[in-house]
Amino acid sequence: MYRMNSRTAWPRRALGRGWKALALRRFRDAEDGNLIVFAFCLFVAMVMIGGLAVDVMRYESVRTNLQNTLDRSTLAAASLTQDLDAEDVVYDYFEKAGLLDYLTGVEVDEGINYREVTADATAATKPFFLHLLGIDSFDAIGHSVAEQRITNVEIMLVLDVSGSMGSNNRLTNLKSAAVEFVDTVLASDGEDRISIGLVPFNGQVNLGSTLRARYSTTDNHGVANVNCVDLPASVYNSIAMPPSTSLPMTPYADTYSSTNQSTTHTSPTSTDYATVNSANVWCPPSTVNIVRLPSNNMATLKSQINNLTAIGATSINAGMRWGTALMDPGSRSMFTALIGANQMESTWAGRPYDYTDDESMKVIVLMTDGEHFKEERVNAGYRTGLSPIYRSSGDGNYSVRFTSGRPTAAGTKEYWVPHLCTSTNCKNGSNTGEAWRATAWTNNSTAAVQQTWVQVWNNLRASYVAWNFYARALGSSSTTRTNTYNTWIANFRTQTDTDDMDDQLEAICDLAKANSVTVYGIAFEAPSGGQAAISNCASSSAHYYNATGLQIKSAFRSIASNISQLRLTQ
Repeated sequence: MYRMNSRTAWPRRALGRGWKALALRRFRDAEDGNLIVFAFCLFVAMVMIGGLAVDVMRYESVRTNLQNTLDRSTLAAASLTQDLDAEDVVYDYFEKAGLLDYLTGVEVDEGINYREVTADATAATKPFFLHLLGIDSFDAIGHSVAEQRITNVEIMLVLDVSGSMGSNNRLTNLKSAAVEFVDTVLASDGEDRISIGLVPFNGQVNLGSTLRARYSTTDNHGVANVNCVDLPASVYNSIAMPPSTSLPMTPYADTYSSTNQSTTHTSPTSTDYATVNSANVWCPPSTVNIVRLPSNNMATLKSQINNLTAIGATSINAGMRWGTALMDPGSRSMFTALIGANQMESTWAGRPYDYTDDESMKVIVLMTDGEHFKEERVNAGYRTGLSPIYRSSGDGNYSVRFTSGRPTAAGTKEYWVPHLCTSTNCKNGSNTGEAWRATAWTNNSTAAVQQTWVQVWNNLRASYVAWNFYARALGSSSTTRTNTYNTWIANFRTQTDTDDMDDQLEAICDLAKANSVTVYGIAFEAPSGGQAAISNCASSSAHYYNATGLQIKSAFRSIASNISQLRLTQ
């Protein structure tokens, strides 16, 4: 048998190593497997790109839905006609869209003429494929800001200046608060967009001679600086009160004051009981407590406020009625005429704006320290024309002619002469002199001049006339004198009950609010009746302030703080 020795084994081992090297060289140089590797890599890349597209599409779908809901909700919430809470509006939109869990925050910034709503939301989309690239979260983030602003603001300060405002430093505190209000509001107005008017009221509203001349007034009494009118009840049923409205002027009569009901004579020159007392008339003569047309002159407005005085009764309804009248578009033609006569600044041409003007806002600040006091006005038939009353051009004493209804003792003598009666019963032939005469008292040779009712009320109180000229002349006993007085005071004047005045105030306030006028109400140390009236008038509970002492400044500051943030834009 042949045996391989070491010499014959070596060539075989060498040959095996050569075959292996050859096989490796052939594998290295072969190209058959390249396509498979490339295809595999391409497949992996396509899967990753497709996955990325899926994740991105899911993200964009969620983000778009989120952003659309944000935009719709903030636009609705920012609308100034939106009465609901702005933040609640945004949350409601997201809840109805099924996205409430994604809402991360809502901010509301609002003032008297603007509202800005900002909302943010975030939704996690949890990617399916992007985590292969190291992206484990892919959140859809939304952000939206919506804003509505009004560029033009008309403000009316309707302020109580009745006699009670002179107590407890009320008027002093009011002046300080209102002056600061003017500074705050107008300091932010660099483009003449904000106007402030002033309507002081007591028992009446004194229009001032300039404004009163622009209305169709009747029964002019001719007393200087007395420019009030008796508003018909019908003007509280409509927001408009155009200047063509027929308005009778308030007679200069102290109808709500008492008189000395003495059975003896009281001189017609008595400042206590007979003559008109300018401190106690429905329309006190004044050059300071008058309506001020819209202005933005800070120095002028502050001077007008600081010059206000406390006097008279309280008719909140009349103050509010004039405040709304001077904001009504029906007054625009009158404003145009005033501008043309250089009686009003040309800056305010085109005002008052329409209630529907989206670029304007109307604001009334109504303040009182009281409650309604029965309004009194002279009746028709006793306002103008000749009266049966005569006055001596010599000593100034009066006579009253009675063509009928005289007491029997007067006989045919038609003229009652009050100053000749100095006792309880002064009929014809009394010991104290002849109180009834055939002719009017003339003081010997002087003339007796028949008076008009305007002349009567310009000099004498209605209560004095009712008692001394009628009750004492016709009443033979205490009871008949009282009854006669009551009859004649009712003939001369009519009272408006305070409940009716409350209703009139509420009616005009409701009309104002229905026409988008924002009403702020301040009850300043007012009784319960005044508090209720002002609270009912305010646009909402958030627009009502019950203030005492220096709190009135805080109330005005709160109102002004909204306006102070104005950034007016075209």
